[in-house]
Amino acid sequence: MTQSSPSTTSTTSTATSTRSWRIVDIVVASVLAVAVGLIFVLWNSAGYAWYTAANTLTPGLGGIATGGWLIGGVLGGLIIRKPGAALYVELLAALFSVAFGSPWSLTTLYSGLAQGLGAELVFALFAYRAFGVKTAMLAGMGAAAVEFLYEGLTGTFAKGIEYSAIYGVTMLISGAVIAGLLMHLLVRALAATGALDRFAAGRERQQLI
Repeated sequence: MTQSSPSTTSTTSTATSTRSWRIVDIVVASVLAVAVGLIFVLWNSAGYAWYTAANTLTPGLGGIATGGWLIGGVLGGLIIRKPGAALYVELLAALFSVAFGSPWSLTTLYSGLAQGLGAELVFALFAYRAFGVKTAMLAGMGAAAVEFLYEGLTGTFAKGIEYSAIYGVTMLISGAVIAGLLMHLLVRALAATGALDRFAAGRERQQLI
């Protein structure tokens, strides 16, 4: 019978502890979800107006406005940095959006699930160890890609190849810029205030001072 060396056991224990959710993680992730849910309520009006106007200009161009609905997963993943954080924040934010009167009712939850899963898969791809601007933008694109697939299977694909192509490309751009780049900058700004000092994002800032 073989036994693990003390160093191996210690490494495994450390990896497990860094991926385990703390009470503060749950609380902050939940607060983030409520805040994002409120943003969704505003985006349901402002963002949808942009979406409609862009589609009127060029069918499918409305995808450029969808990034505002993808921010929860990216923001949760960048701040909490634990498995399930992106999915948790995006899905819970969608639930609050429904509670606050989303015009799409319960289908909002399906979108939240798709968007959160897309972002979560990207963070998982990097083993929850990379949280820079490239990862953030890829997470935003991941959220957009899975949402595009969900919307396509429930109706968008029926609008034709040209519409779907334009819609898909603009969704990816919107996800990368609005949900990815802007959320990365937001997390950096929050870290600079000291609000994230109990998280890795805040400790990284402290190490650079």
